[in-house]
Formats: sequence, structure tokens, C-alpha cells
Amino acid sequence: PSEEQVGDRSTGTRVVAGQIFHESEESDSHTEDDESFRSPEEEKESMLEELNSLEMSNLLNKNLEDVEIQKPVLTAIGGTADSEPCHFPFLFLEKEYAECTADGREDGRLWCATTYDYKRDQKWGFCETEEQSNKRRQMQEAEDVYQTGMKIFNESSKKAQKKEAYQYLLKAADMNHTKAMEKVSYALLFGDYLKQNIQSAKELFEKLTEEGSPKGQTHRGSQTRGWDSSGLWGYYMGGSRAVNLCAKPCLPPGYRYWGGIGVLQSCESALTHYRLVANHVASDISLTGGTVVQRIRLADEVENPGMASGMLEEDLIQYYQFLAEKGDVQAQVGLGQLHLHGGRGVEQNHQRAFEYFNQAANAGNSHAMAFLGKLYSEGSDIIPQSNETALQYFKKAADMGNPVGQSGLGMAYLYGRGVPVNYELALKYFQKAAEQGWVDGQLQLGSMYYNGIGVKRDYKQALKYFNLASQGGHILAFYNLAQMHATGTGVMRSCHTAVELFKNVCERGRWSERLMTAYNSYKDGDSNAAVVQYLLLAEQGYEVAQSNAAFILDQKEASIVGENETYPQALLHWNRAASQGYTVARIKLGDYHFYGFGTDVDYETAFIHYRLASEQQHSAQAMFNLGYMHEKGLGIKQDIHLAKRFYDMAAEASPDAQVPVFLALCKLGIVYSLQYVRETNIREIVSHLDMDQLLGPEWDLYLMTIIALLLGTVIAYRQRQHQAILRPVGLRPAVPQQEPPPEHQPPQ
Repeated sequence: PSEEQVGDRSTGTRVVAGQIFHESEESDSHTEDDESFRSPEEEKESMLEELNSLEMSNLLNKNLEDVEIQKPVLTAIGGTADSEPCHFPFLFLEKEYAECTADGREDGRLWCATTYDYKRDQKWGFCETEEQSNKRRQMQEAEDVYQTGMKIFNESSKKAQKKEAYQYLLKAADMNHTKAMEKVSYALLFGDYLKQNIQSAKELFEKLTEEGSPKGQTHRGSQTRGWDSSGLWGYYMGGSRAVNLCAKPCLPPGYRYWGGIGVLQSCESALTHYRLVANHVASDISLTGGTVVQRIRLADEVENPGMASGMLEEDLIQYYQFLAEKGDVQAQVGLGQLHLHGGRGVEQNHQRAFEYFNQAANAGNSHAMAFLGKLYSEGSDIIPQSNETALQYFKKAADMGNPVGQSGLGMAYLYGRGVPVNYELALKYFQKAAEQGWVDGQLQLGSMYYNGIGVKRDYKQALKYFNLASQGGHILAFYNLAQMHATGTGVMRSCHTAVELFKNVCERGRWSERLMTAYNSYKDGDSNAAVVQYLLLAEQGYEVAQSNAAFILDQKEASIVGENETYPQALLHWNRAASQGYTVARIKLGDYHFYGFGTDVDYETAFIHYRLASEQQHSAQAMFNLGYMHEKGLGIKQDIHLAKRFYDMAAEASPDAQVPVFLALCKLGIVYSLQYVRETNIREIVSHLDMDQLLGPEWDLYLMTIIALLLGTVIAYRQRQHQAILRPVGLRPAVPQQEPPPEHQPPQ
């Protein structure tokens, strides 16, 4: 592309903490670290903007002061001054009140005075009716119950105590507490800490929808029959318009615009929705890259039982813990990282991570020192934030050549954490870390090139390092690449690429933790709870959830789905997973059309799906199926030669296919031979056969000699058999009597 096509479209953009922000999309909150990332020129411009903003704010405040704000006037109800306006402030028991109060009343009902001095004038009235008072007290009681439940839930990690907390939330939900109703509806829907009850969850979501709750609208949409109905779309759009930072309601519109599901396909509309969610997800990600998201496909586990799912068995974890206790430094570092990020069946636990890293650091491990530096640099509820302590650990690790320590030291110099800001040293340490393949170093190096901090601005170099960091799985690297492709900064603008990258970021948000919850439910034998969670995530565009939901439905393990809906729903989700590139789903689509599961038997459509899986994903199973269809002439003209070709391709594509391919080829050879014999005229061949020319003029003598030899052999064999039968039986030789064993002989 030309320079004009790849122009600088970054006006109004900057990189903060490894994230590319567009001024029009930035959140309102900026940390002090954001300011230290700017160049001096940008700082001056920012100061001028802030001064102008302050001047405008002062003018606005001055104008507001001049305008008399009309506040609603409260009128006293009952009491000694019925229908008279309340007077604020008023004096009661030597204290001024600027609003209604319940002081002095045992029933807790709010009241006000209609003159300044209540003691002198005794003029008062209620601020609310008795019905309003009862409702307010009820809501206050519900809030107290809700807060009690949340306190128990947040302060405990034991399942029994969390179940106890949900009993409080259930009580608050019965008192119409909105937040409690939302949490209880989730628990009833997914079977979390409460027994799964889809009908009760549905009723709660309907109630929340009537009250305008975005969560109620979103999940009411998920339960709407007719997946692509306009009602479903309305619920999702209602949820997406609400301000909700947990990246849940905006995913369905983005995914539906992306796939053209129920709406007209539009890449730009999908980009708008996905970018909105990705901004919130990226803002929640720390520089460690966030928690690990496990993507386990149930179909792959069944097809390849020996394949590692990424989960660690409890026995294996205990073995590593035993090694760590015995002083194995590698086990200590490994367990520290596992507890730092979570995943692989282990919950995130900064306290345990700190303990393991501390043990390994005391043994002189540079990796553990660097991660202790990261823990102190970011801080948490367990480890207090300390730039000085973090800097000490980073320096020790960097001096030992550790890339994590070098990257951490670069961050310290970049943001001035414990040291003066020094872009040259920051660049130096990031380069050292990037050369060793550390993703944080690559990400920050890309950010410096993108923003021209410490180096000349170079979008190609920024793109290079962002790509390297994305290969290591860093979410912020995907986010930055998405921003560059969305705006055409340093690359040709590509809406398609930007949406795929933003989608990747969105699917790594906090909502993705449901994937592991659903997987654990399935492994515990609760297929109903698992399928509900997978179906909800499937509606948000998670390919793994789509394939897993389809798999559970395919196996008929979910009793909550009607018998007549099982295969059609499975077919729908296999189709969506296949459209996102999952090979097994594409083959399943072929199988469903081949056998007529959830649809009519359609060999031509089955052939198309098998061919797509063969050409795009080089699937051996798809090639084998294509060979079979060519052999039988199903959905395509019968062609034995093409059948053999596809069978051979399947054997080359996978060693596992060699045995079935061998059997298929043997069968194909027999079929081909029979077909050849059937199509050949035997009499015509015999009539044209010239024995003199084939065997010579004395061929009859040769033939007679061979026949005589064969006859003699048969006669000799028969005579031997006859002699064996007529031999006299006679007396068999006597079997010598064995002496009894010594222990049975009588004593001498």
C-alpha cells in the first residue's frame, strides 16, 4: 500500500500502560501514571487544555450560581401543619436538619417542621405517607439483609459459607431488592450455590425486565424461544444501551452483526459494539496480562482421550506442592505462577503465589525475584503496593539477566516508579526483555514506538512488537493491534481483522470465567447446569461454548431440553461453531445432513460440509467421508478412482486413518474386480485366446503331464489315509503303576 493509504491516523490517540486509547473513547478516569507517559509537548498541550477546561468550568459554575435552581417543595402530611411546606433547615433538639428525619419517632417515619424552631412553634408534618414509609423501611431492611449476605460471600472461599450467603440474598430477593434478585436469578439459572430452577430464574428475569434492569433484559433475551426473533434482539439492544462495564450485554449485538444472525450483517456495526466492550475489558487488565482463560472442548476430549486438556489433576498439584515443600525451586516458581494467574483448575490466590515466590527468591531464583517485584509493583489486598520494594527485586533479577526483571525495571523508568523518569533506560531494558521473548517487554517496546517516546515514532516497529506480544497471548497486544487495524494506523484499515481482534479481547473478559464453571459442572455430572451456561455463552459468540453446548445436546445428556428440540438446537450451534473455524463442528454438520439429524437427509449439503472441512482444515475424517460418498455415489456422481484418491489423502493426513483406509481400499479393490468381471465378456475372451501362441505348439503335452502328476499325488495321499484307518488297535502298553508319594507310605 502507498504512504497515503497507510497514513498517520493516530491523531487524538496515545498509549497508556501498553494500551492504545482514542480520545473519543477514553474513560473519564486517568491515573497519575498516564500523565508520566506523555511527552513534554503533550504535557504542555494537556496543561493548556486543563486550564481552558477550568476556565470554562468556573464560568459555568458562576452562571449556575446566578440561576435560581427550583427544588421540589415538600408538603407536610398530617401532623399539626397539614399541607404546609416543610422548612429547611429546621431546629430540633438543638440540632439543625436540612432534610426530613426520623429522629424522635419510634416507628421510623420521616417528618419535618414547617417553621425553623420546632420546640417553639410545634409545627410539623410527615414527609411520606404510611404506605411509603412502610415500603422505605422494607427496602432498608432488604438492603441490610443483602449487605449481610454479600459480606459473608466475599469474606469466605468455602462453598458451604457461600451457600449460606445466598440464603440471605434469597431473602433479600423475596423483598424485591433489585441487586439480590439479579444475583439469585443467576444462581437459579446456573445452579450456583442454589438448586437449579430454570422456571424461577425466568420469572425473576421477567420481573427485572419490567423494572428496566439491563441484566434482566439480556438474560430474558437468552431464554426467548426463537433464537433470532425480533423480541430477542430488542432485549439484547435494551441491555446493551445500559451502562454496564462487565462486558456482558454488548457482546450479543456485536456477534449478531458480525454473523448476520437475526439482523443485516454489518462489519462496522459489529466493530462498534465489540470495541465498546473491549475498551472496558482492556481497562480492567493489569500489566501481568490478566487471568488465564481455559478453552476446553468436550468433543476433543472424547475423540482424543489421551490429549492433555490443560487441567491439572489434584494428585499432580499435591505432588508439586510436596516438591515445593522439600525445597524444589522450579516447583515453587511454577506453583507461584499458577496461583498468580489462576487457571488449569487452580484458583487465583495472591497470598499463595507470594509465599511460593518468596521461598524461591530466598534460594536465589531470579524469576521468583522478578515476580515478587511485579506483586509489589501492582499491589493487592494481600501485598501492599511499594515501588521501592518492587524496584529492589527488579534490579536483582535484571542483574541476573532475567527478562521479567528487565521489563519491570523498564516500567519503573518509564513511569518514574521509585526512580526518576528516564525513557532511554526504559527503552534499553524493554529491548533486553523483548530479545529474550518476554511479552511485557515486547508490548511496552511497541507502545514506545507507537507513541514516539524515547525513540522516533515508527508504526511498523510498533506493529512488529505488538504482533510478537500477541503471539505470547497478551490481551493488551490484541487490543492495540485491533485499534491499529480499526483506524488504519501503520497498516491498511481492515474492519474484518479489527473485529476478530476485538472479539478476542472481549472473550477474555471476566465473563469468560463461566467457561470453567460450566466445564466443572459437566465433569461433576450436572449436564443441565453446564448446558445452560454454555448456551448463554454461545449466544455471546464464544465458539468453545457453542461447540460444547452442541456436544451435550448431541449426546442427549441435558434433560431440560425437549426431545424434539435437541437435534435442531445442536445443529444450530454446530453451525455457528463451524462458521468460526472449528473442524469437528464442520464434520458434525455433514453428519447431521447425511443421517438427517435435526433436518432432512441431504447428501449434497453433507458433501459440501465434508469438502469444506477437507479443503480448509485438511481433516482426515472429512476426506475419508468424501471417499465413501464418491464410492457409493451419494450426493455426487459415483467415481471409484476419486474415492481411492480421497482415501489415500486421508491416510496421508493422519496416521490414525491408515487402518480404516486400508480396509476401505481392500473393499474398493474387491468391488472394482467384481465390477470389471461383470462388465467383461468371458466367451469373447476365450474365443480370441490362442494357446499355441501363448504356451507353444506342444502345450497339450505339458498340460497332460501336469494333470498326471496332480492325479498321482492325490492317489498317494488317499492310500496313506486308508492305511492309517485299517491299522489294528491291539493292546495298549500298560501304564506303570506309580508308587505313592513318601508321605503316604507307612512307617518302617
